[in-house]
Amino acid sequence: MVQRTWWQARIEQAWGKRSLLWLSGVRRVGKTSLCQSLPNSEYLDCELPRIRRMLDDPQAFLDQHRGRRVILDEVHRLANPSELLKIAADHYPTTKVIATGSSVLGASAKFRDTLTGRKADVWLTPMILADLAPFGHDDIRHRLLHGGLPPFFMSSPLPEQAFQEWMDSYWAKDVQTLFRLERRHSFERFAELLFAQSGGLFEATRFTRACEVSRQTIVNYLAVLESTYLVHVLRPFSTHRPTEIVAAPKVYAFDTGFVCAYRGWEALRSEDLGLLWEHLVLNELHAHLQTRRIGYWRDKRGHEVDLILSRRGKPPIAVECKWSAADVDATNLKAFAHQYPKADLRIVAHDVERTYTRRTDDLTIMISSLPGLIRAVMPGPAKPSAD
Repeated sequence: MVQRTWWQARIEQAWGKRSLLWLSGVRRVGKTSLCQSLPNSEYLDCELPRIRRMLDDPQAFLDQHRGRRVILDEVHRLANPSELLKIAADHYPTTKVIATGSSVLGASAKFRDTLTGRKADVWLTPMILADLAPFGHDDIRHRLLHGGLPPFFMSSPLPEQAFQEWMDSYWAKDVQTLFRLERRHSFERFAELLFAQSGGLFEATRFTRACEVSRQTIVNYLAVLESTYLVHVLRPFSTHRPTEIVAAPKVYAFDTGFVCAYRGWEALRSEDLGLLWEHLVLNELHAHLQTRRIGYWRDKRGHEVDLILSRRGKPPIAVECKWSAADVDATNLKAFAHQYPKADLRIVAHDVERTYTRRTDDLTIMISSLPGLIRAVMPGPAKPSAD
């Protein structure tokens, strides 16, 4: 079994804050395998009728497991999962519990309201850089093409049919469970188009004709995809200056493998790498910061900065993603700095090993590797700039 030590440490850290942990993530991202790899823990698969019967009496079950570490996988299969988890959090603080389940359970209002303030959350994203070595394949190009779902990443050759099978399962087991949408063809067509244009500006009316639904239905479809982690919607960062774009979001698919699959890419060309690198940087930020509160910036003259990290009481961090440092063009960062002169300006490139600074027009721009960027943006004490 692959030991994903970075994620194991993240879980142990979260357990140190709360006894109840909700482990979320899309289908086949590796939640079950990660849970089974945790030491000194009892793994229970709630899809089994025997396990569900064992959990019919939550208090009796928790009495028997007082002070232990318990994994409740696929907890949404229980008749009332929120009740069991609430009892565990409130009355059995020495019992460490991890619950995993369908992404739609975590998206439901009842689940959120019942467990607010009672649980820690760990969002298991598609594979990050720290996962490549444990899975025995450290080629980033392979990660970009195959994606970050472990079964797809490990597959050779490229599992083209598996991407559509995954979408079929997502529709049947996730979407229909909670949202009960009726027009499968329209919904899947919309997801396909979004994945194919991932990273672009979103305008709902552009999809109405192809999907044969109204603009409001497209907006509803996007909300479903976002709440189930299939897309990430980056809202524009602004302070409502007249020169800034304040409404149009950008939409990113959750995984580079699906971007490649729906664009029909069987091999990567040099011109494909920049877009996929941008997705990989976003995924790394999601994993380390455990937040989706990441935006982008664009002004009415067409200047655009890929990623903006807002910080309470501090200047924003502006990040441009470049596959190669040779492609560095600071024009967009300069435009952003003109509006936000105290901003932390950064470029993250695949072929940089050590962080260095570049000064241009009285601006200081930090150019770093992806690990170097992560160290710089993580909250905590000031960190050295060198990688």
